[in-house]
This record gives sequence, C-alpha cells and structure tokens, in this order.
Amino acid sequence: MPKIIDLSQSGISAEAFTPPAEKCAAGNPSQLIWNHYTDSAGLFSCGVWQGEPCILNVQYGPHEEEFCVLLEGEVLLTGRDGVVHHFKAGAAFVVPGGFVGTWQNLSTVKKYYAIMLIRDPEQAHL
Repeated sequence: MPKIIDLSQSGISAEAFTPPAEKCAAGNPSQLIWNHYTDSAGLFSCGVWQGEPCILNVQYGPHEEEFCVLLEGEVLLTGRDGVVHHFKAGAAFVVPGGFVGTWQNLSTVKKYYAIMLIRDPEQAHL
C-alpha cells in the first residue's frame, strides 16, 4: 500500500551537488538536496533543496514542470525575454516546462520542490 510522504520529517540524508561549470554564471553553486520521494517511473520527485548565493543558467526541458515554495531566502528568475520575477521566503511559484534564463539566489535559499516530467502522449508507449 502506498505511504503518505511527510516532507517535514527529518531522517533523509542530504546529497551534495554542484552543477556543471558552464551552468554557473557567478557565485558559489553548492547545493544540498533532500529528495523525499521519486515515483517508480522516475517522472515525479519532490523534497527540499538548498543553494548558496549564485547565478545559474537554467534550461528546463519542454515537459519539465517545477513547483517551488521558498522556505528561506530570496531569488530572482530572469527569462530569456528579460522579464524578472522576484520571490522571497513564503512565496510559491511554478517554473513551466521550456523556461530558459537565470536563477539567482540573492542569499542562501531553501525550498520545497516538486518536479514533474510529462511524457508526450505520442511517446507514452516508449
């Protein structure tokens, strides 16, 4: 029987992660990820993410959707079109599939994340 996942529960070990150098535009890209859940198909995952002040070049896949709730810190998301979105702790937002731009942590940032990779209906049989 499937179990409910409580993201506020500790006991999950953090995984340290550093993005590839070409993704880092400035600052310290060190990150910690507490992945609480990944479904059996590998299409949905959620947990807690923490990143240090930096600017990262980001490119979400066309069907990679991310829901975020900032627990701590402040971020600027700037799209390729130049539109800037400023979020502070307590904000909830979605980064849609296909987003290309920069993610700037203005301070140490901690967030809940939920990422869904959506399959194309034509590729569902693959």
